[in-house]
Amino acid sequence: MEGKQAKVIENSEGSRTTPSVVAFSKDGERLVGMPARRQAVTNSANTFYATKRLIGRKFDDAEVKKDMKNLSYKIVKASNGDAWISGNDGKVYSPSQIGAFVLVKMKETAEAHLGTTIKNAVITVPAYFNDSQRQATKDAGQIAGLNVLRVINEPTAAALAYGMDKTEDRVIAVYDLGGGTFDISILEIQKGVFEVKSTNGDTLLGGEDFDNVLVNHLVSEFKKEQGLDITKDPMAMQRLKEAAEKAKIELSSSLQTDVNLPYLTVDASGPKHMNLKLSRSKFESLVGDLIKKTMAPCQKALQDAEVSKNEIGEVLLVGGMTRMPKVQQTVQELFGRTPSKAVNPDEAVAVGAAVQGGVLSGEVHDVLLLDVTPLSLGIETLGGVFTRLISRNTTIPTKKSQVFSTAADGQTQVEIKVHQGEREMATDNKLLGQFSLIGIPPAPRGIPQIEVTFDIDANGIVHVSARDKGTGKEQQIVIQSSGGLSKDEIENMVRNAEQFAQADKVKKDRVEAINQAEGIVHDTEAKMEEFKSQLPQEECGKLKELINEVRDKLTKKDDIDPEEIRKSTTQLQQASLKLFEMAYKKMAAEREGPNTSSSSSSTEPTEEEKKEKKEEKQ
Repeated sequence: MEGKQAKVIENSEGSRTTPSVVAFSKDGERLVGMPARRQAVTNSANTFYATKRLIGRKFDDAEVKKDMKNLSYKIVKASNGDAWISGNDGKVYSPSQIGAFVLVKMKETAEAHLGTTIKNAVITVPAYFNDSQRQATKDAGQIAGLNVLRVINEPTAAALAYGMDKTEDRVIAVYDLGGGTFDISILEIQKGVFEVKSTNGDTLLGGEDFDNVLVNHLVSEFKKEQGLDITKDPMAMQRLKEAAEKAKIELSSSLQTDVNLPYLTVDASGPKHMNLKLSRSKFESLVGDLIKKTMAPCQKALQDAEVSKNEIGEVLLVGGMTRMPKVQQTVQELFGRTPSKAVNPDEAVAVGAAVQGGVLSGEVHDVLLLDVTPLSLGIETLGGVFTRLISRNTTIPTKKSQVFSTAADGQTQVEIKVHQGEREMATDNKLLGQFSLIGIPPAPRGIPQIEVTFDIDANGIVHVSARDKGTGKEQQIVIQSSGGLSKDEIENMVRNAEQFAQADKVKKDRVEAINQAEGIVHDTEAKMEEFKSQLPQEECGKLKELINEVRDKLTKKDDIDPEEIRKSTTQLQQASLKLFEMAYKKMAAEREGPNTSSSSSSTEPTEEEKKEKKEEKQ
């Protein structure tokens, strides 16, 4: 925040957005953002993208199985049943860790700009994220060394960015179609109070799916034309994925684009190239079903908010996919009004998070955010029924208690299974966690009084407790991420992140020392050539020895301590400065010699002048 204005900071590549892509090169170097994306073609198995869709999910989830078919890297089952990521070298990472690597890059970008250490953060998540996904995102912040003050929903953040300078009261819809997820939120803005009325969405619908549909189309066109199936060629598939994303972006502003991929693959008859034209209308027909999938959540959100589309005063578009004309047309038809261009689709969420950070730090006043829980929360009761304690779209923070009893005579303990979702049977909903309340005095069924309390904090994270009203015994849990990361695992990942940060620092230090050394060697050699006539041979020989010493160290650049390179570079620099100083003095003296003699001779009168003076005297 600069005063009351949120400012988006450029990263080290000069861009205001950083792709959520992490890669590990063959020598173990960690790359984040655009550098990671650029090398994906030759290193697809160690380039991790779209991991936000895996965060807080189980390996056996149907959604994970679906995504596995389209990813270039391996997904493995962690010991706690979560979906984790495996590199080519066998190293495994939790999606929270990959998220943490991106957050570290953001942290470093902010620190470089502000010139101070950053500890606190506001992190945004898709509004339709469940508790496991929220907790796993919070874990990512912790692994990155951040104190996560608040987790807020992306559409809500975008509304904050939009509404900061608006004075009139209005109801707005935020349609957020990003790279991996889709959210729709209906909010009411009144005198600085941002109240979310309802939210809905799909955590597996976004730009990735549009890319995959187009990749499949390109694969089938290539097979038709060349008779070759390239799905088993990772490099060709990665090139296709990049070409599909590029074509998708181009078709937002052009009616047609060319997909040109020379030497895409090779067979016995020689190299095969892809060269095809793709029209906007063809692309729209390919992804039509995906766009239609956003309509039902929008209608449900309007219904839950109890507002008609005529009452919506503004529709905000957030996320890169909303640049697609067909998406904009669908939104217009859905809400009966032209969507607003008042916010930057890529930056609105970050700006809103900064505003919320300003609110929490006391820099921004007169702004109150009232968010909601996206899904109903409850417990499993007799017969596997899902009994809701907190309904979806309840304003948070909130707390709700309900009294239950035992299902059998003499029962001395109860198992509390906490679920989140909208289905009537507990097993059809997401199991967030479970715990037991033990030591209940034996009694006929229905007699013991067990009070179950759900408490959702401002981050949307769930705390559950169960208390036997007869004995006062209590058991409580904070729901962990998807079976989630234990405290020890998080601490271990924090240490790993710190080691990576240290390794990155050493690497950067080494590169800077090498660049400086190479520059000084080049300059020294250039000056030696320029002044060779003024330099003593013996001194030149000594300088060449020092140059060779630096060069020798540069050949071992991957193993050598940057300080050693700097030491040799400094010796070379000092010796060359002394030698060139001698050369300058010698040259200056030589230039001064002729000037002195010419000035002295010019003071002597010429023979003609002497003769003239003699005549004057006479």
